[in-house]
Amino acid sequence: MDIRDVTSDDLDAVLDLRQRSFGLVPAAERERWRQAALPALAEGRYLGMFDGPRLVATSRLRPFTQWWHGKPQPMAGVAAVTVSPEDRGKGVGGRLMQATVERAVAFGDAVSVLYPATTPLYRSAGYEHAGAQHRVTLPAESLRTIPPSGRVELRRMGPGDAAEVVSVLRRAHGAARASGPVSWDERTWALRLGQEDDFLYLAPDGYVVYHWDGPDIEVDNLVAESEETARALWSLVGTASSMAEHVTANVAPDDPVLWLLRERSTERVKQVRWMFRVLDVAAAVERRGYPAAVAGEAVVEVTDRLRAGNTGRWRLEFSGGSGAATPLGDSGESGAVLSINGLSALYAGIPAATLRRGGLMSGHERYDELLDTVFAAKPYMLDYF
Repeated sequence: MDIRDVTSDDLDAVLDLRQRSFGLVPAAERERWRQAALPALAEGRYLGMFDGPRLVATSRLRPFTQWWHGKPQPMAGVAAVTVSPEDRGKGVGGRLMQATVERAVAFGDAVSVLYPATTPLYRSAGYEHAGAQHRVTLPAESLRTIPPSGRVELRRMGPGDAAEVVSVLRRAHGAARASGPVSWDERTWALRLGQEDDFLYLAPDGYVVYHWDGPDIEVDNLVAESEETARALWSLVGTASSMAEHVTANVAPDDPVLWLLRERSTERVKQVRWMFRVLDVAAAVERRGYPAAVAGEAVVEVTDRLRAGNTGRWRLEFSGGSGAATPLGDSGESGAVLSINGLSALYAGIPAATLRRGGLMSGHERYDELLDTVFAAKPYMLDYF
């Protein structure tokens, strides 16, 4: 079997494999799926494994911006990982994921995220559980009772507002020192903002995307930089309470809406877990944001069976909200010992004590408190891909 870029001639086979893996794509949506896939083909972001002319497996790399402690960096979103039913259990997925990691590095990405259908495959490729998409279900009436504060100008938006949405996200996630959320590129946002069944409203420092889900409302994205805009957008969604009983929304685990509600007791929250991987230790540490008030250094020893350049001892230095990783070689001070899975989870804010009890960290504990402080995060995503 060989791995190569998928071309437009392979799209019928890709769609067939996708449907065998994830379920049928309605006929009305197939052309839209093709149009969305074509740019990925041209950019070398769709990989296929072939047994002669037969397509056996696929993976797609989606270009995202991801924020860590309010600092954006490029991120490789791995999606559309499929293996033909008759070829599962033969090591095909592992070979494909190794090629996918290598391609992501070639694009210059230092970190990567995926939503797993199965943990063992992706864990073997160096990914580890890190965050979640938090979906909270609230009474629609509770949102209607959020009183707007001041005057916020809202207008309907569409594909021509893609650049403004990207700008809003950059400002809002930076100001909130957010960890985990992502932004699509302008081209993809333009496609998303063209969905006929969505309701889209834009404010100077926020926006909302929502739609009817049967008799209820589902909020895909609601981002606001200020209290006034948060109140305006959530109360706008709440105006549907005359018909909708519930609103299900993708939110941060500490989203301000949960503190704006008049009444709050029991909440129904569904977590859709995602996994994270550090692809390039030095670049990932340099590109991440950190608490500006914390300074210090630590030594970690990392093993990465797919990326030899990550394996070894590293000195991590933090100061003024920035970080750096320098290779140390074999001599000198010892510190925490982690697989790339463990380092990836640490980077995403999983505490050292959890990693040690979970078998992902060992070695000396002298730096654990510093590592917990600099990498502290509550990672989340609003988007599923």
